[in-house]
Amino acid sequence: MTHSTTPIRLVRRADFIACSKGRRVSTAAFVLQERQRGDAHPPRFGFTVTKKTGGSVERNRMRRRLREVVRLAAAEAARPGSDYVLVLNRAALDRPFEVLKTDFAEALARAAAPRPAKPAGRPPS
Repeated sequence: MTHSTTPIRLVRRADFIACSKGRRVSTAAFVLQERQRGDAHPPRFGFTVTKKTGGSVERNRMRRRLREVVRLAAAEAARPGSDYVLVLNRAALDRPFEVLKTDFAEALARAAAPRPAKPAGRPPS
C-alpha cells in the first residue's frame, strides 16, 4: 500500500514574511514564493488567499484545491531546505485540476532554475 505523506505546513507569520522576500514565480492561478532555509529538512508549504479574491467558501475551496495539488506533486519536485508560499488568485477556483498540477510543477522547476547572472556595473549609454 502506498501512502502519500502530507507536506509540512508553514504556520508562523515570520516564515511567510521571509518567503515573501524570496524568489517569485507567477502562474495564472497563483504566485509561488520560495525561500531557501539552508538546511536539509523537508520543504514546507504555506497558502495565502486574500479576502478580495472572494467569500470564505470560495477562498477555502481554492485553498483545499491547491493543498491537494501540493500533496500530490510536492514530493518529487520541491527542494529540501526550502519554504514555499502559494499566493492564490481567483483563477485557482475555476482552473482545471490537472492544469493546476502542471502549473505547480512548472513553477517549482522555474524556481529551482539558476538565475541568470546580472551584468556587472552600469550599462553603457
